[in-house]
Amino acid sequence: MRKRCFWVPEGKDYYVRYHDGEWGVPLRDDRALFELLILESAQAGLSWDTILKKREGYRAAFAGFDPRAVAEFGPGDEERLMADAGIVRNRAKIKAAIGNARVFLDIAAARGSFAEYLWDFVDGVPVQNAWKGREGIPASTPVSDALAKDLKRRGMRFVGSTTMYAFMQSAGLVNDHTVDCFRWAELSGPA
Repeated sequence: MRKRCFWVPEGKDYYVRYHDGEWGVPLRDDRALFELLILESAQAGLSWDTILKKREGYRAAFAGFDPRAVAEFGPGDEERLMADAGIVRNRAKIKAAIGNARVFLDIAAARGSFAEYLWDFVDGVPVQNAWKGREGIPASTPVSDALAKDLKRRGMRFVGSTTMYAFMQSAGLVNDHTVDCFRWAELSGPA
C-alpha cells in the first residue's frame, strides 16, 4: 500500500485521485491555474472536501473555467450562480470569482501569461520542502504574503496569504508532500 500525506482521508477515492495526480504537480497552464484560483478562493473558510465534491458543479457553472467567459459574466450570471446548488452559493465569493477573472486576464495580458507572473514568485522553480509530518508545514509564507498582497493591490479578492499558500501547494509552486509520501520523491526534481 502506498504511503500518502497525512491529510488524505481513507475511503474517498476522489480525494486520493486529487492527491496522487494533481496536488503539487507544477502547473504552467493558465486555464488550469484559473480553475485552482476559483476553487481555492471558494474554499476560504470551508473544507477542501466540500470544494472537491462540488468541482464539477463549478466547472459547469463557471464556463469550464474559461477566464475570458467568466470575466464577461454580469448581474444575470450572478443570480444564476446564486441559485446553483452545485457550487457554494456565497454572493461575495461569486462576485470575487468574476472580478478575479478580469484581473487574471489583465495580468496575463501584461506578462504574456498568468503562469509567467505566478512562477516569478518562486524564481521559476518549485520550492522543495522536506516535511516529516504535519509539524512545521506553514499556513502561509513570506512568498504567499507577497503574492496575496500583490493580487489584492491589483483588485483580486478572497486571495489572502493562507489561501494563496494553499494555491501554491496545489499548483506545485511548492512541494509540500511529506517525505514519507510516495509523491514527495516523484515531485522533488525540477519542473
